[in-house]
Amino acid sequence: MCTIAQADSERGTRWTRALLWTSLLAALGLGLWGLATWAYRDGVARLADQGRTDLDLYVAHLHGLLAKYEPLPELLATNPRLSDFLRAPGGQASIEALNRYLETINRISDAADTYLMDATGLTIAASNWHAERPFVGRNFSFRPYFRDAIGGQLGRYFALGTTSRQRGYYFAYPVREGDEILGAVVVKIDIAEAEQRWSKPDRIFLVTDPDGVIFVSTRPEQRFRTLFPVDAATRARIQRSNRYPEAELAALDMTLGAALPTGQLVRLSTGRRWPGRQTYLLQSRAMPAAGWQVHALTDTGEALRDSLRLTILAAAMVVMSGLIAALLLQQQRGRRAHAALAEAARASLERINLQLEERVASRTAELTRSNRRLRDEIDERLRAEQALREAQQALIQSAKLATLGQMSAGINHELNQPLSAIRTYADNGRLLLRQGRAREVTDNLEQILALTDRMAKIGSQLKLFARKTSGELTDLPLAPVIEGAARIAAPLLAKSDGHLETRVPADLRVRANDVLLQQVLVNLLGNACQAIAGGPQRRILLSAVRLEDMIVTRVQDTGPGIPRSDLDLIFEPFFTTKDAGEGLGLGLAISARIAIEMGGALRVVPCPNGACFELRLPAADIHA
Repeated sequence: MCTIAQADSERGTRWTRALLWTSLLAALGLGLWGLATWAYRDGVARLADQGRTDLDLYVAHLHGLLAKYEPLPELLATNPRLSDFLRAPGGQASIEALNRYLETINRISDAADTYLMDATGLTIAASNWHAERPFVGRNFSFRPYFRDAIGGQLGRYFALGTTSRQRGYYFAYPVREGDEILGAVVVKIDIAEAEQRWSKPDRIFLVTDPDGVIFVSTRPEQRFRTLFPVDAATRARIQRSNRYPEAELAALDMTLGAALPTGQLVRLSTGRRWPGRQTYLLQSRAMPAAGWQVHALTDTGEALRDSLRLTILAAAMVVMSGLIAALLLQQQRGRRAHAALAEAARASLERINLQLEERVASRTAELTRSNRRLRDEIDERLRAEQALREAQQALIQSAKLATLGQMSAGINHELNQPLSAIRTYADNGRLLLRQGRAREVTDNLEQILALTDRMAKIGSQLKLFARKTSGELTDLPLAPVIEGAARIAAPLLAKSDGHLETRVPADLRVRANDVLLQQVLVNLLGNACQAIAGGPQRRILLSAVRLEDMIVTRVQDTGPGIPRSDLDLIFEPFFTTKDAGEGLGLGLAISARIAIEMGGALRVVPCPNGACFELRLPAADIHA
């Protein structure tokens, strides 16, 4: 009986031990599973934080790219040259000139294409007019951006070009004449740079349209596929729109996983035998203005590897703890083993901590470099704008000095004549003084004073004209400015043997800069003097009137006039009809720019004979 009881007791003890070990192993397994799950989600959360930062930077980059070109078509639409061309296209020479102008604008702005369409959607001028498949003569009225522009709004649209077969984002703006819309000017930009610059091995950036079609991706094989499967009706509508011609619109081989607060876990086919699929964290941002959805797919492999490493480490620590607990039963040997294992565990923890700190430092440095690049780009743009302003001021000053140089011979004559007269009056005065004829001496001195006053006026007017100006606008009477300009241009007028007639009411006041306004008037008078030289009638009429809130100043001459073929080019830089050495063709271009900066405009208006330039500036009282 004792033997049987003892055997039963031993079986019960073994059963209890087995149950205890099974419970411990089950608890250990559940603990490690919970730790692995927590570590994986924590790693995914860190990746999500970095993904949000990169996604925000990518969206900001796309916003900046679109904002760079968005105002360009509106700016081009304000050019009267486009509306005049749509109203009266003219001959082949006029079309070729507009093509070259759009080609120049396209090259300066670094856009993909720039073109002009009439009210029916027919392209009548384009920057790629000399390309193998130009847009000229093609009708794009089916494009939504054209319909928006003809409707009076800024048109925005992304599509694959039906002619160029190149992806592009289109901006279109109506070209108006008064309240009538004559056509639309379109700027197409290439956003491939956004793919090349942001390509990363562990992250995929996608941009989809409202139908879910991927048109921008850092992985070329994903372009023109859909993020999720689309129904047959949507597919048919996309194909009818001809937005992505010849595109298959196949859906990505992607399955959805767990939905997290930070994003959506998805599994994508790798196209390889092993691993066949890879897990990514999908995060999205909307760009309502463009109608886009921007997505970032972050590879979660790093989080999985970190989770495995931490789980293995935890399991090792548990095993080590168990071994230490067992070895503690063996006195000194157990204590030495415990110390060794503890030291190993501490070293492992330090290495892991060091790795985590290095990873945080690396991510922080990457973000710092991104911010520094953005600041450098902003500083570079500010420096470029400052350099442009300084170059414009230097060009204006050079034009004034060039005008003074052209008039130097006449100015020298204006000063030498009074000097010769002063010398003659001084010699006569000395003889009269010896003879005691004091009254005649007084008359001579008065003549000398009058001549010196005349020379001082010439000198002060030239000094005022030659000095630099800050460009500040003030309210000033128009008549004195015109009088000063006429005085400066007097040598050129005398050289051409012409007559200047002014009709300027004394009460006209204009909002302008006196030096810049005088420069414009001197340039117009100088051109008029050169135009009438050698002609049968040598007259210049300078008049000014007020029309509503503008002061209109006209300079009309009796010269041969401006050929009709040159009217579109007269204000272009370096365009001149003068002989070599008589001018660089910058005077009218600079004068037109000065008029615009003062809130006005300079243009050529029709007249019965000769040429007539009209300068419009705001009246002074409208700023009161």
